[in-house]
Amino acid sequence: MPDAPLLQAGDSLWIAAPLGLREACLSMPAMRALLRMGVLPRVLCPQSQVTLWQTSGFAEVKGYPDKASARQIAALLEKPGISLAWEAGEAADAFAKAGIPRRLGPPAKGLEKRLTEKITVIEEPGPVRHRVQFYLKIVEKLGAQAMVAENFAPLLLDVPRDPGRILLVPDSDFGTHYQWPRERWEELAKLLLERGRSLRIAASGAMGAALSKAVPEADTVSLEPPALEELAAHGLCIAADGSVPHLAAHVGTRCLVLFGPGEPEWMRPLGRQHLIARRKVECSPCHAPKCVMDLRCQKELEVEEVLRVLEAGEA
Repeated sequence: MPDAPLLQAGDSLWIAAPLGLREACLSMPAMRALLRMGVLPRVLCPQSQVTLWQTSGFAEVKGYPDKASARQIAALLEKPGISLAWEAGEAADAFAKAGIPRRLGPPAKGLEKRLTEKITVIEEPGPVRHRVQFYLKIVEKLGAQAMVAENFAPLLLDVPRDPGRILLVPDSDFGTHYQWPRERWEELAKLLLERGRSLRIAASGAMGAALSKAVPEADTVSLEPPALEELAAHGLCIAADGSVPHLAAHVGTRCLVLFGPGEPEWMRPLGRQHLIARRKVECSPCHAPKCVMDLRCQKELEVEEVLRVLEAGEA
């Protein structure tokens, strides 16, 4: 007989959102599956994510300061009951400190000791699986139907979208080794302008600020995370591997992501419409905090290849 579901419709459930915006986006289909199941989720997240979760249809969202301690976060939890944590951290510790009687989650390092009920998913050997599967398999164990199209639908905002407008996002919140060389971005931007494309440059980071100065013909925008409405106003986002393309994909903007050390099969934005440009080299994927070689995965990705991927995707 199959195991009885761990949750039932009507259960009130505190859920600690993943700390990173990319992981938050990848957890979204699983979170929606819980909503569709009839669970009453109460999202606990960093203050910087409150807009993302509220805009995405979660009515009860509690934000906490980025550097809040577990004790401070625990004081925000008005009601006990059941909790779910995807990863170790102050929020998961807060569930324990608040005395929540049922604390669910995967037996990950640093998290296992905080749980009262461990959700173990057995991974079969085989090809790389997209990270979204981690979240989906856990909620399936909880009793939700994960593989439903509505769980993956983009968030539709009341924002006019210009299908011909392209947003360039050269900065990555994962580190400079996730960024394509500035001179390549400059060459790409000028070629797109020469072809009559409407172009904007996200100038929130150092790379984007430098690029906007080098290409003054393009408009400049500032993206303050999660910047959902700004991202939704574009037809295409060409971006370094980072959190921004996942946020753009979440609001239905098509993305072309320039992968360097990351693995697209594991971490590409959700949706078949998105494009990937990559120079696969011997040392990638790489999970080092800093490139220990010569950054060949970025330096060997040519502008011509990015344009080829773009043109093939638009054909």
